[in-house]
Amino acid sequence: MFSGAIVAIVTPFKGGKVDEKAYRGLINFVIEGGVNGIVPCGTTGESATLSHKDHERVIDITVEEVNKRVPVIAGTGSNSTEEAIRLTRHAKQIGTDAALLITPYYNKPTQKGLYEHYKAVASACEIPLILYNVPGRTGVNMATETVIELSKIDNIVGIKEASGDLVKCSQIVRDTGDDFCVLSGEDSLNYPIMCCGGTGAISVTANVLPDKLSALCKAWNSRDVKTAQKLHLDLLDINQVLFIETNPIPVKTALAMMGKVVEEFKLPLCPMSEANKKRLAEVLRRHSCIS
Repeated sequence: MFSGAIVAIVTPFKGGKVDEKAYRGLINFVIEGGVNGIVPCGTTGESATLSHKDHERVIDITVEEVNKRVPVIAGTGSNSTEEAIRLTRHAKQIGTDAALLITPYYNKPTQKGLYEHYKAVASACEIPLILYNVPGRTGVNMATETVIELSKIDNIVGIKEASGDLVKCSQIVRDTGDDFCVLSGEDSLNYPIMCCGGTGAISVTANVLPDKLSALCKAWNSRDVKTAQKLHLDLLDINQVLFIETNPIPVKTALAMMGKVVEEFKLPLCPMSEANKKRLAEVLRRHSCIS
């Protein structure tokens, strides 16, 4: 089972190419901050605009640099089942610990289509799979009943839930086995989802404050509710400001302000507005991320 603070890591670019040096530095920064896992090539890693070659290279670098210090959960989802299988097979071949698969976006499959999609990937790829439900980005919401049915497939081991629906999270926890993990996919709800039985979070904020996200999850898992709640409340401002524009624009801008990456995106993502940059900088100063 996957648990704790898992970082949905950004993909740094420089001159239109993956900035390997900055990326390796960021991997070590978050591991030293105490994270329990790394997700390359998720939404936060700009997977939608990476070429297949760069997508695979980013996962290769991650496995190499992490060197088994924490689990690597590769983002391998697609709105094409064949493509998802190909990306997942590559992740398995190079030694990732699991794969994270977003619900197929844009083509809006039915619930039966979602079930058949994940079943096909699970049948073709002998690697633990984590479902990823984020209807605000994909245009499709995986029903609770679909998740429960998919959890019965041996190598489908969990879900990253980013629908914002705590009732749904509670029902999934209640109606799936103890070995099926529910991970928060929305930083403002990390603590509430763990209160509902979630085992941790796949976090954007952990790029910037890996130590605090790790401390929150560790406090909760050690039943130190008071500390976990305090950290949750302390992080509310940064969890919110990192989503004032489309993810990963704010988090990448924050990391650039911290000197970790170059402020560069692949179109159609673009730099933040100056007004929002000022708001972001204020919050980063409050958390001593920048001076």
